[in-house]
Amino acid sequence: TEAVSATGIALADTASVELRRLAEVWAEPLRRALGLRLPVADTGSIRVGYVGGLGAEGYRLHVGSAGVTVAGADGAGIFYGLRSLEALLWAGGEGAVRVLPALDIRDVPRFGYRGMHLDVGRHFFGPDAVKRYLDLMARYKLNRFHWHLTEDQGWRIRIDRYPKLTDVGAFRKETQVGKQRDPYVGDGVPYGGFYTKEEIREIVAYAAERFITVIPEIEMPGHSLAALAAYPELSCTGGPFEVGTRWGVEEDIYCPSEATFEFLQNVLLEVMELFPGPYIHIGGDEAPKTRWRESPLAQEVIRREGLADEHELQSWFIRRIETFLNRHGRRLIGWDEILEGGLAPNATVMSWRGIQGGIEAARQGHDVIMTPTSHMYFDYYQGDPDKEPLAIGGMLPLERVYAFEPVPEELTAEEARHILGPQANLWTEYVPTEAHLQYMLLPRMLALSEVAWTPPELKSFAHFARRLPTHLARFDAEGVRYRIPDVVGLERDRLVVEDHVRLELTAPAPGEIRYTLDGSEPGPGSRRYRGPAELDLAQGPVTVAARMVLPDGQMGAVRRARFARAPLRPTVAPEPAGLAPGLEAVWVEGSFRSVAEVEAALEAGIGARRTRTAGILLPEGPPQERFGLRLSGYLRVPEDGIYTFRLTSDDGALLRIDGETVVDHDGLHAASAREGDAALAAGLHRVEVLYFQAGGGRALSLRVLDAAGAASPSTWVAPGSSGVRPPPLPSAGDPPRRRWDRRGGTGATPPCAGGGSGPP
Repeated sequence: TEAVSATGIALADTASVELRRLAEVWAEPLRRALGLRLPVADTGSIRVGYVGGLGAEGYRLHVGSAGVTVAGADGAGIFYGLRSLEALLWAGGEGAVRVLPALDIRDVPRFGYRGMHLDVGRHFFGPDAVKRYLDLMARYKLNRFHWHLTEDQGWRIRIDRYPKLTDVGAFRKETQVGKQRDPYVGDGVPYGGFYTKEEIREIVAYAAERFITVIPEIEMPGHSLAALAAYPELSCTGGPFEVGTRWGVEEDIYCPSEATFEFLQNVLLEVMELFPGPYIHIGGDEAPKTRWRESPLAQEVIRREGLADEHELQSWFIRRIETFLNRHGRRLIGWDEILEGGLAPNATVMSWRGIQGGIEAARQGHDVIMTPTSHMYFDYYQGDPDKEPLAIGGMLPLERVYAFEPVPEELTAEEARHILGPQANLWTEYVPTEAHLQYMLLPRMLALSEVAWTPPELKSFAHFARRLPTHLARFDAEGVRYRIPDVVGLERDRLVVEDHVRLELTAPAPGEIRYTLDGSEPGPGSRRYRGPAELDLAQGPVTVAARMVLPDGQMGAVRRARFARAPLRPTVAPEPAGLAPGLEAVWVEGSFRSVAEVEAALEAGIGARRTRTAGILLPEGPPQERFGLRLSGYLRVPEDGIYTFRLTSDDGALLRIDGETVVDHDGLHAASAREGDAALAAGLHRVEVLYFQAGGGRALSLRVLDAAGAASPSTWVAPGSSGVRPPPLPSAGDPPRRRWDRRGGTGATPPCAGGGSGPP
């Protein structure tokens, strides 16, 4: 290491306006926060300039005895190199002299699109709060700010031609209390706010200085109740309407009239004047078709344009808006519902209802931004809902964000080029304050940063967790709120074949780990974790409970894991005759809310149908929106050992091996994974998977990992003939389309605390 006195910033080209601006934007907050002088001068220990051969947004950071050099392929690269230096300065000691490690970094982002979203329609956040949001994005090298500006509950952008959009549409008479929509309870407190054009220009310029492109979202044709309250003639019924006071999906949407298109085009002209970036987001999600089905005008458009139904009418609506945007040099982004009825020719798809919409769009040659509920919805709970602030539902802990892989393995290399990058979304129905906003954002945004920047082969959650405390300590110094991360190392129960196991925990926050070995809740007086410890399992299982305790006494959530010694489960003997690759599949139509209901229906045998699959996966072409499924057969494992089973499903699923439950992932939920261990002797073991699909997204897969965490060369077999591909399940035609509400359940039904089927 070398002691570096940051006395000045020397520019490689003193005449460069951009270099000087980059240095000043970077240095000013550090001068205030760290007491460093950091003048931009002819000489200094920090040298900043351009360099070739790195790729877009790439940089080189060199620290040696002669000082520090930051060089970038472009302005963004220099900016990100300075951000990495900033992190080193914060970690480098106290006062004006900082100790930096000698290093040489050459770095370039994996994805060109690295996005964060903010909903200001449900709860409004003023210009200063938005700038602080942008500062956090810039610190962690995120470069696309998706600004959700219009909603049923509030229109937040001033439009000169239509002043009632903010005079009326920016204010609601009250706000829903809690989650319940029926019966509805309001707080009786008027609420609202909007951004002037001057404020928006200032925020856009502020973002541009930090190499962040702002993408405005103007919702259409749905989530438009605030606009209809101001201009009811744009609806199919004529109103009257009031700005929404409850969360969810509203039936009233824009009518596809010429007056509507004139209005939207005029609005978009003013929006484009404010936002110079290439993209305009038009929403396109959660637009109920009830009013269109009942509207003579909408039905006449369907007849006149030769459209099949209201879904094709929405596609026609979106294509018309896209043509207008393209004519003005802009590109359209929409949520993955814009796939329904046919995708607009040049549209970019934001895949939120799982990853399937993104896969479909990429295969059609469209660009895709990956933002699935399973990994990228920061309004979801981070821990036990009973001990967390009220959230919309779902569960998204820090490690799941970090585990996200934006490029689906189903895509070819050519198709994968259409994956622009990931984005995390922060909807604000239940996020009324900036402190709460920061709590939901941090530290999950740091995990997003590595997902977006770092190649998957270089990622390590354990290493990420070891680096977190420095960043969280900085948040403490700045007064920024964050959720205290859970202790790393107790993510799930573990089985072992020995009498002893090594307990290794990582502290992901500044402070110390306190833990117990009897499952009781640890506190400041509990045993302090000082390094790896040995657990004795000879006398029985041990339940470890641990939590972070910060220097100021704040305590994180308790995480528990059970460590147990397990004898190897014996193999099936004698081995059945007539086994062939694959598994038996039995399915039955119906609405299910648990695997127990599926099992009961299959045992009754009414309407059950049979087919075959290659393994733990959905049969080809499941015919209905709602059905139950059982896969059964045998798993052949190559050697004795502890095997980990990672079961991914949307909705509920359960895995049994040799008649015992190994993974229970039951219930209504979005696509997500759950793991369990089993100690298996080499050979054949009975396997059964129960699954139900309750509408919306669908997913079912299972990965088998050996003790080292590598994919096991296990095989699936079941009685039956080999070499014959089973026919797909019969199609039942076009399944009913389910109306989702990513922010508050389905239709008028309130979401349950654990989340609804699909998004929440």
